[in-house]
Amino acid sequence: MADRDGRVALDTASDRQDCEKDDTVTTLKADDDAFRLSSIILDPTSIQPATPDIEHERSVAIFDLVEENRFHPVGHEDGGPYRLDLSMVERKLVMDIKLENGDQIATHILSLTPFRRIIKDYFLICDSYYEAIKTATPSKIEAIDMGRRGLHNEGSQILQARLDGKIDTDFSTARRLFTLICALHWRG
Repeated sequence: MADRDGRVALDTASDRQDCEKDDTVTTLKADDDAFRLSSIILDPTSIQPATPDIEHERSVAIFDLVEENRFHPVGHEDGGPYRLDLSMVERKLVMDIKLENGDQIATHILSLTPFRRIIKDYFLICDSYYEAIKTATPSKIEAIDMGRRGLHNEGSQILQARLDGKIDTDFSTARRLFTLICALHWRG
């Protein structure tokens, strides 16, 4: 579905098996629904369309993120809910935060260089995991999965650190945002 600017908002049903709950790092009140994302829009001019599998992964990541999140742009105490417009400019992720009505709140530009190694390693271990589930023993699959989750957590912690002072999120939201960043990089 395209909005008035021609951007596409993805959302589909999901299987949240990889989004384990971990609210040990929380900077927001859990009962405050005003500080959350209500939609995420990918800019089709800077984020290229991909294979159906990759588009599905992006859709699932967006659905999961919108379904459950804590998102508080630092300095905006009136609350949302917020719309997050994502685009890529020269290998940087542009996070344009608006209210649902389109009023501009903030724009943050994140270099993706600090994520390069972790995303590469994450994709390698995911490939190993998908190969292992075909033939490996349950203990081997579990070991690979633990490594995959560890890398995912590491990427989420890097993301939270990069957003510090800009956007407050809980750890579960950072995990879902990192999942979306990975899905935006996945080449298939």
